[in-house]
Amino acid sequence: MLKDRNIVVTGALQGIGRETVEQLASYGANIWACSHFLDSSFLAFCSETAKENNISIFPLEGDFTSIDSVKGMSRDILKSKLPIDGLVNVAGITKDAIFQMTSSADLAKIYEVNVMATLILTQAVCKSMIRAGSGSIVNISSISAIDGVEGQISYSASKAALIGATKTLARELGNNNIRVNCIAPGVIDTDMNTNVPEDILHARLNNTSLKRMGAPSEVADLIAFFLSDLSSYMTGQIIRIDGGMA
Repeated sequence: MLKDRNIVVTGALQGIGRETVEQLASYGANIWACSHFLDSSFLAFCSETAKENNISIFPLEGDFTSIDSVKGMSRDILKSKLPIDGLVNVAGITKDAIFQMTSSADLAKIYEVNVMATLILTQAVCKSMIRAGSGSIVNISSISAIDGVEGQISYSASKAALIGATKTLARELGNNNIRVNCIAPGVIDTDMNTNVPEDILHARLNNTSLKRMGAPSEVADLIAFFLSDLSSYMTGQIIRIDGGMA
């Protein structure tokens, strides 16, 4: 489905990003696996996954709290001279707090990672896609950006910005045959939900039709769909994957 395509994945260290690397590799894609740090475990994961699927994985370190670091990572990707067929913007952070208790420093940091760093990397990667006259970009937002979640004002607002960016980029890049879509996950079984109090998590799951958390692999499947030709006439879409949240 994605054989010999070259795809950039951010937030590849864990959760949805890591699962996405595994899924795309199984479909034959070569991957730039971008992480905020590279440890021996992650490097071993990249090496083993590449070997198992007979593809190439290029681990890249980039601190998304530093715009200079993101620009440097972007230059490393473009230096390869390989055509870039896809970009998956997974990297993101959150810090829960009610609005009146949200500090300006936390608000700025979350915007810097979830919006600024993401758009700067996208801007760089687009250069290759525009030259090639094709490409697919997948942004990872959240249902909290659509529905609102109490205590997540900074996260919700930053992820809502990605929805707006998706809509605008789909308009701007369509003439270059570049598609831009957005996925809004619900409660997914990742580290981001490990610190959620049990009663709050239980209440959220009760608001879903399926009464369970989603698996990262289920989100990765949808990402692969958007990167493939199966979605060739889809752009500017915001797709929820939330188990039927009320």
